[in-house]
Amino acid sequence: MSSTETVDVVIVGAGAAGCLYAARLAQAGKKVVVLESGPAWKLSDLVSSQIWARRLKWSGPLLMQAPGKAVFSHTQSTGSGFGGAALHHYGTWPRLRQADFKSQTLFGQGLDWPINYDDLRPYYDKIQAEMGIAGDAKQEVWRPAAAPYPMPAHTLFKQAKILAKGFKKKGLKTAPLPVIINSQVYNGRAPCLYDGWCEAGCPIGAFANPLVTHFEQARKAGAEFREYSTITRVLSERGSKSKKLVASGVEYIANAKKETINAKLVILASSLVQNPRLLLNSASELQPQGMANSSGLVGAYLTSDAVAIVYGMFNEETENHRGVNAGQLLSRGDHASKSRPDIFGAYQWQIAPSLKPNDLLGIANSRPDLMGKDLHKFMQKAAKHLASMAGFAGAVPSRENRIKLSNENDTYGMPLARLEYTVADNTRALWSHLLKEGSEVMKAAGAKDVWTGPMVGGHLIGGTIMGADPKASVCDSFGCTHDVPNLVLAGSGLFPAGSGTSPTYTLYAVAERSVQQIIKTWANYQQA
Repeated sequence: MSSTETVDVVIVGAGAAGCLYAARLAQAGKKVVVLESGPAWKLSDLVSSQIWARRLKWSGPLLMQAPGKAVFSHTQSTGSGFGGAALHHYGTWPRLRQADFKSQTLFGQGLDWPINYDDLRPYYDKIQAEMGIAGDAKQEVWRPAAAPYPMPAHTLFKQAKILAKGFKKKGLKTAPLPVIINSQVYNGRAPCLYDGWCEAGCPIGAFANPLVTHFEQARKAGAEFREYSTITRVLSERGSKSKKLVASGVEYIANAKKETINAKLVILASSLVQNPRLLLNSASELQPQGMANSSGLVGAYLTSDAVAIVYGMFNEETENHRGVNAGQLLSRGDHASKSRPDIFGAYQWQIAPSLKPNDLLGIANSRPDLMGKDLHKFMQKAAKHLASMAGFAGAVPSRENRIKLSNENDTYGMPLARLEYTVADNTRALWSHLLKEGSEVMKAAGAKDVWTGPMVGGHLIGGTIMGADPKASVCDSFGCTHDVPNLVLAGSGLFPAGSGTSPTYTLYAVAERSVQQIIKTWANYQQA
């Protein structure tokens, strides 16, 4: 491949956002190349196996960690290969609520988004119709104004019905969990089999992952996807007319060779760890702090929900092998409540997930203290009688929680990402509240034995936040960096706040809004 290759758009990362951008821009007649560091997964590659599921997780360079109190599950929350994390994520798709966009204004906590719910609503609706969501809007009393779900909610199995009784007794509302998993045939894709292998991908296409949606659309429209292509720098130069810095392309490694591709528009749609790492490594004489980093905020405000996992053992059988990995029911808590006057933060419960013997949400992992005969005895009981749920405590963003460059390099000589992260006292308090609330629900549901797991991380956001003020953010609400007019960022790294809510649906809505703006104002994204 020639180092003088030039395209309209180069996209870094073939995950959820990268595939959507590729599809829309290729359909608009642009020459698009997508560079992905991982393998070229196909549906036929996906195998319902816990060992297989690990292959879909991040397998790139290590994330170094500075001393601190970090709960940041980077590997499980990111992906490697075509489809990215959206190939193995659980498909939980609630919308952010109006208050989630204005945390600082309404509560004096965290950061405001530069847009409101109404700005995203039409894009939520469009993505919903295209991808297909199964749910019951009438039961979701917390759901903002929106188009009805295109599919009915999924079947509830015994585990969900048992736990729903506990929530009801505690005065907490539940609703079927909204997921992008077919409850019936939708857009030619089959309905779910309820065998609980979502984390390993979905070879029948019931789960609306990128391989059966925007990846295929992009390929049909002419976009080119290149696997095992690892980006090391975004290239820049002075614009021929404005003399301002513009992105001119990217440098990457493929087949052990350094290559360059020039582009009129560069879109970084890698993870919220790799995007800041790449920007910081793309420092130049004109931008010595890193590309698009005049604010000093590239890598800052990295945020992870603190996940509270609660288990209960019941005398009755729970059918815990049936359903989907995400869970069967949802319950959401507001930012502030009289029940916890000194603890701030919104949260969501994902209730009654399908369980496997081991791995991430496995039965054996619920009791890591047991070994040998004790573990065997526990597994025999738990395989049919265990119930579980996970509460996601929303953390308040902190500027100090961030990605920096390490002094250590990867195999290509690029500095590794270094995480500096501390869980705030308020986040720990909200997590503890969820452990207490969840345990009370389990007991109210009739559990004979209740226990909890350690704090883990989930729902990652931040690192390249959007905002109206270039001094207080990295990019605008469309992902266009304030410093470099033809460099666009994508993914949940743009989110200033997340509110304990699964981010992928909002990631899609933000990307759809952005790509429509790019197409509408294409001339603005050219080299100046």
